[in-house]
Amino acid sequence: MTAHLHSSTNVVPSAHEPVIVILGPTASGKSDLAQQLALRIRGEVINADSMQIYRGMDIGTGKVTADERLVPHHLLDIVDPGASYSAALFQRDARRVFAQLAAQHKRSILCGGTGFYIRAAIDAFNFAEGEQEHNEVREFYQRFLAKEGAQALWRTLHALDSASAQIIPVNDTKRIIRALELHEQGESYAVRKVALKHIEPYVPAVLFGLRVSPDVLRKRIDARIDAMFEQGFVHEVESLLRQGFRKGLCAPSAIGYKELVAYLDGTISLESAREAMKTATHRYAKRQRTYFRQDTRIQWIDYDTVNSDEACAFIQAKYATLPVS
Repeated sequence: MTAHLHSSTNVVPSAHEPVIVILGPTASGKSDLAQQLALRIRGEVINADSMQIYRGMDIGTGKVTADERLVPHHLLDIVDPGASYSAALFQRDARRVFAQLAAQHKRSILCGGTGFYIRAAIDAFNFAEGEQEHNEVREFYQRFLAKEGAQALWRTLHALDSASAQIIPVNDTKRIIRALELHEQGESYAVRKVALKHIEPYVPAVLFGLRVSPDVLRKRIDARIDAMFEQGFVHEVESLLRQGFRKGLCAPSAIGYKELVAYLDGTISLESAREAMKTATHRYAKRQRTYFRQDTRIQWIDYDTVNSDEACAFIQAKYATLPVS
């Protein structure tokens, strides 16, 4: 990649300049690249990882630590683990940050791997009234999940809307509950998913995806998880449990956390928890790649053969050619 490095000193960001999106599967190197880019173009990073929004869930989510943050970060540590959060709430919060940064003549760099959160922020999704707040249906099924488990929750959806159940993994409880909410409103998750492909942009945005070969990504994931355990991941989960983490409605289902809760409950060994976390993360990365491949707007960077300087130069060159609307 031989993109020219464009100086940003003479470019004044405006409300019409596009949001830069850096996305990709877990462990692909998004966070570091976003920071390096932000330093070059007077930008700030907006988190788009659905689990990094929770306070105290640091090691297991791969969150950039306070000491590692080279530029301001937004939408990290904004919700207690016992609370629920949604794409509708993220849409509201991210768009507020977009407006704030534009007013300060700074660029928004949206960075994460939660594809639906990214689309909710930059595309013209119109969530139903009440979706940005708690609602009785959601809370009912969250309590049902806590009492009966993921299998029973999925079977409930299958009985009501089999087409939607067939495209949602059993362990994706957040999406299952969303499908149950839609069913209560007379809609189908499966039908809406097809319709989402045709939604227009809400804000100008340019999307860059980090592509890493499956073998390289698998090794990165395994090494990252091993490092998490060395950094005190077990102690992090123990601390969260003392704070009532188990009563949370969304956070306890996060990959790694649920496996360590099982270990601390004595139902599996520590090594089994570690291996289960690796397996779940590999599967999650595969789902992320599948999801992102559907978006033809994404410009892909082969990030196992390109370094961060080259990637930043490529993004800056592409960004500099974009028209201002």
